[in-house]
Amino acid sequence: MTAKSAQARGLDRYFKISERGSTVGREVRGGLATFFTMGYIVVLNPLIIGTVADKDGQYLGDLTVPGASIPLVAAATALVAGLLTLGMGLIGRYPFAMAAGLGLNAVVAFSIASDMSWEDAMGIIVLEGLIIAVLVVTGFRVAVFRAIPPGLKTAIAVGIGLFIALIGFVDAGFVRRVPGAVGEASVPVQLGAAGALSGWPTLVFSVGLLVTALLVARRVKGAILIGILGTTVLAIVVEWLADAGPFNKGPGPDGKPVINPDGWQLNVPKLPDKIVETPDLSLVGDFSLFGSFERAGVTAALLFIFTVMLADFFDTMGTVVGVGKEGELVDEDGDLPGIRNVLLVDSVGAAAGGAASVSSNTTYVESAAGVAEGARTGLASVVTGLLFLVAMFFAPLVTIVPFEAATPALVVVGFLMVTQIRHIDMNDYDIAIPAFLTMVLMPFAFSITVGIGAGFIAYVAIKAARRRFAEIHPLMWLIAALFVLYFALEPVKDLLGVS
Repeated sequence: MTAKSAQARGLDRYFKISERGSTVGREVRGGLATFFTMGYIVVLNPLIIGTVADKDGQYLGDLTVPGASIPLVAAATALVAGLLTLGMGLIGRYPFAMAAGLGLNAVVAFSIASDMSWEDAMGIIVLEGLIIAVLVVTGFRVAVFRAIPPGLKTAIAVGIGLFIALIGFVDAGFVRRVPGAVGEASVPVQLGAAGALSGWPTLVFSVGLLVTALLVARRVKGAILIGILGTTVLAIVVEWLADAGPFNKGPGPDGKPVINPDGWQLNVPKLPDKIVETPDLSLVGDFSLFGSFERAGVTAALLFIFTVMLADFFDTMGTVVGVGKEGELVDEDGDLPGIRNVLLVDSVGAAAGGAASVSSNTTYVESAAGVAEGARTGLASVVTGLLFLVAMFFAPLVTIVPFEAATPALVVVGFLMVTQIRHIDMNDYDIAIPAFLTMVLMPFAFSITVGIGAGFIAYVAIKAARRRFAEIHPLMWLIAALFVLYFALEPVKDLLGVS
């Protein structure tokens, strides 16, 4: 036996390639398919968390200029996704890829960082990842998972889908806040700048949304990434021809920003001076583990940790089971052999994402694209992970992608998450009403936490009012009580005279 054949057999045994009915070729193709299906996260994650200021008006990396941290976030996003996906392949040995979670990053950007500094917010992500790791090791994770009614788990996913779709429409300028005082407008938002669509950037967004939706409807592999890249090319051509310019042209003579309502919302799509550069990884390690407890208070910090932990719990569980079933990787009881290792790597991913300031990393449902190409083992994840590490050196390209080119993907991903509503029994009002509150309050209140809290409180209250105490898990009483305290925190503080 030659050294080469011995290595091939060793590779086959370690990843169980033949045992699972696959080949090295299929694993490589599957790894490529997964990367091109989920590679959009290197573009979208920076545009979500790299463009939002914290409570102190600072952006990630303690920067003060909007958009300046985008290349840093892109490089760190690719680095963490690459390392964790490699870990999933080598330790979990399944074709599951990991990256910063969509929906989860929206929670961090719009619900957590607004109450504290970015360093504190990322510390919360590290803490929730460590807690999940402990729960995996002790076996408590499954117990918590079973405490939440299935309908509410689904409602959380649907609500986040609606939330990120709204973010997509607003960030693209397709839907805008009505200017002026609250009493001067009948609705808080409107279509376009003045109740109508106008401007080349809006056209680019509309075309991008239609094309991306068509690609997804036709089940084209890499549809979202193709949509982003294609719309970006269109945006570059449009800007070259029309010179629309930025939405915010900077301060005018009076010091106030000069607004161009028909301009690009963030990045003006122009080619950068350079395409490849050594990645700036200065965001890695830029977090404060317990700063959130001092800044936002113990109760608020604990609720933030619980909120993100809840999303991490159920996103991963559903993804692993769903993709595992598609690849016929589960046993006769529907369980995934060795799932503890998969969940452990996933929980480490949450902590690693926070430690690198890119938000919680989670297992991606887009891994199903690789499974559809024939991937059955962790070798496919090794391929995907290596591609993410290569992408780390192309972070400057992210600066040419305008919101109008990237946000169609947010809207489409929102749709994909909302499709889960079919699993909610709308004829059972005990679950349908709490689910409804969960789903609609997330976008209406622009807060993931508010939606989850309202749904949990409503569920416990309705069950208790109908004397169906046996249907309420003890942990649900605790969770609902914490959310009541969260909502009543300001009145209680006023009553006690606490600032």
